[in-house]
Amino acid sequence: MKKINRMILPAVLAAATSLATLSTASAVELRLAHWVPASHPIQKYGIEPWVKAVEEASNGRIHITIYPAQQLGAAPDHYDMTRDGITDIGYVNPGYNAGRFPIASLIEVPFLANNAKAGARAMHEWYLDYAEKEMPEVKLCVMNPHDPGTIHSKTPVHVPADVKGMNVRPANATIARFVHLLGGASVQVSAPEAREALSKGAADAITFPWNSIYIFGIDKETKYHLDMPFYESLQTLVINRGVYDGLAPEDRKVIDEHCTPEWSEKFSTGWADNEAAGREKMIESGEHTLYKPTDEEVALWKEAAAPMLDEWKKAVASTGIDADKAYDDYVAKLKKYDSLFQ
Repeated sequence: MKKINRMILPAVLAAATSLATLSTASAVELRLAHWVPASHPIQKYGIEPWVKAVEEASNGRIHITIYPAQQLGAAPDHYDMTRDGITDIGYVNPGYNAGRFPIASLIEVPFLANNAKAGARAMHEWYLDYAEKEMPEVKLCVMNPHDPGTIHSKTPVHVPADVKGMNVRPANATIARFVHLLGGASVQVSAPEAREALSKGAADAITFPWNSIYIFGIDKETKYHLDMPFYESLQTLVINRGVYDGLAPEDRKVIDEHCTPEWSEKFSTGWADNEAAGREKMIESGEHTLYKPTDEEVALWKEAAAPMLDEWKKAVASTGIDADKAYDDYVAKLKKYDSLFQ
């Protein structure tokens, strides 16, 4: 009998070791990197609730550590950082990489989307058809536009001609090209560096959402504001493809359930509300001048932006995509969620 026990014992120990290993392997530690301050509404209203929801849905198997404020790398590098495994999850602004994501840049063309809540859901549903082609090294998780931004400047800007001769910090590469089209010059710095550019005179204006003017301390630099939904800047949450594919099936299911158009709207809503509140704060302060364009002036802005759409279609057609269909599909998604600027 003792001989039999000695023969069985190694197998029992091996099985116990295997179970322990499986238990340990099911715990997943992930890093999430972004480039705004930890105090920014993106983290409070978007990233932290998303992380908490993922951790709770996985019963604590997935744990995510947040690295804010460019701790793991510069703002424009977050896509490559995620692709290369420097971070497992990256908060990416595609517009920081000029020409690299031509399909997604349609979202940045002025005067298309009028809100960032239902608009985020529309953008996610639309881009799902193109993400595998344009961002194959990562898994698209969340689309996170900010509340429509506009021009904030040191001197009044009412019509397109007012931009001529100005130095403007643009939100992304698309807006930079629009600034050049209007006769201005773009000052390429990331959001955290924008205030210094304005304070030192390197920039005369900035394209930003409303409350970010306060968040980044720019309210002392710009006192004139064009009161219209001028543009959207797209941010995305993406996951390293190898990390995602390597998750256990039950953990991959959790991630899939938190990488949906519905989550894009949920992720974006708090930040959108926060940004919109900045406009009201400016009005109440009495220290800022907001100018609402007339219908005729809005028409001038749309006419000035028309070449941007033509440029987008040309760039996208060169990738083999049917640009007219992609544009029509995007407009249809925005209309579906009552998010088209008209």
